[in-house]
Amino acid sequence: MASPSDHAPLAELVEQLLATDGPLPIVAAGEPVLRRESERYDGQLPPALLSRFIEALRLTMHTAPGVGLAAPQVGVPLRIAVLEDPAPVTEEVRRARGRVPQPFRVLVNPSYKPVGPARATFFEGCLSVPGWQAVVTRPAEVRLTGEDEQGRAIDEVFTGWPARIVQHETDHLNGMLYLDRAELRSLSSNQAMAERWTQATPQEAAAALGFDLPR
Repeated sequence: MASPSDHAPLAELVEQLLATDGPLPIVAAGEPVLRRESERYDGQLPPALLSRFIEALRLTMHTAPGVGLAAPQVGVPLRIAVLEDPAPVTEEVRRARGRVPQPFRVLVNPSYKPVGPARATFFEGCLSVPGWQAVVTRPAEVRLTGEDEQGRAIDEVFTGWPARIVQHETDHLNGMLYLDRAELRSLSSNQAMAERWTQATPQEAAAALGFDLPR
């Protein structure tokens, strides 16, 4: 275990971020913190500071708005992420994407492994790549392990859209963006998404934009 003095720089960074009220600034693609593997959380933040940081992540996620946010996205290279999805979608979208409400939860030191061979392909976006979305194929079901903010073990299987969220956020902690896994010919502006692809299937987008989907 690291000594308290080893933890000081990260605690100071978080204190500086929390010095003003309101949501935290979200860093965009091109910032090195998004491309480095984050440090395993091992008590670098005192309990009260950790609690404040988690609340700030939650506020920032809600304000953006998004359904997940990882600590590196606000410039903090720790393996901590939050997620919450009220899933305000139509029944058609819910069935197609497996998007169901997810309560607020904190993921500390998470990792995931696919469960079975099934894959799911949909458009995906990121708060650190604002204004764009692209098609990403991911395991349809994953087993997530890690801890919560109290240090209690997490060992849970996620399916559908929640599986996509936990993969996306855990990838951030490994220095990966969704674009690393995306079919780049599918890259679409938010305006194009709203006008063309919100209700379309990935197959329709593939045919129109000229890319192949995994078989």
